[in-house]
Amino acid sequence: MAFTRGFHGRRRSDVDPARLPPGQYETNAFPVLSAGPTPHTPLEEWSFAIGGALGEARSWTWEEFTALPSETVTADIHCVTKWSKLDTSWKGVPVDVLLAGTEPRGRFAVAWCDGGYTTNLPLEDLTGGKAWVAYQYGGEPLAPEHGGPARLLVPRLYFWKSAKWLRGLNLADQDEPGFWESYGYHNRGDPWKEQRYWSD
Repeated sequence: MAFTRGFHGRRRSDVDPARLPPGQYETNAFPVLSAGPTPHTPLEEWSFAIGGALGEARSWTWEEFTALPSETVTADIHCVTKWSKLDTSWKGVPVDVLLAGTEPRGRFAVAWCDGGYTTNLPLEDLTGGKAWVAYQYGGEPLAPEHGGPARLLVPRLYFWKSAKWLRGLNLADQDEPGFWESYGYHNRGDPWKEQRYWSD
């Protein structure tokens, strides 16, 4: 894992401890952690697709995707490396909007991304207003180092599940470990249960 610029911060004593999961500390920085080089996909070449175990596969160009109904979300995010950043602001398309009318049959999803990264999630962690495909952060286009042009946003889980450089979701009947999960990270990654690794 590469630690790039932004991996610094300071602990604060004025944070409500009820907002920090066990073992976490709050930072004002936005650390950047990546397993490899940062992809830079031109927007005219970018597309997003949903496929697999559903009734109707779909795909969108960048222009089509950003024209979909979107939401602005304020959320706390928690990294498995123990930092938390509170009140982050995002804009993105709810996963519920992307799945509307597709008749999902699978109970699991694999997020796949530029750079070969994948992560797996139960479909229930992506639906019901729990997840978005975000393309803005802090009112600005999402920078490549933070997963732009678009990343998954699943604040209820450790941040590695909010896959960067997202290009699609494949639904499946069977769960399939993703990149970090195959290296021993927890299959679900609930920060409030400290599900960091397979043994947790």
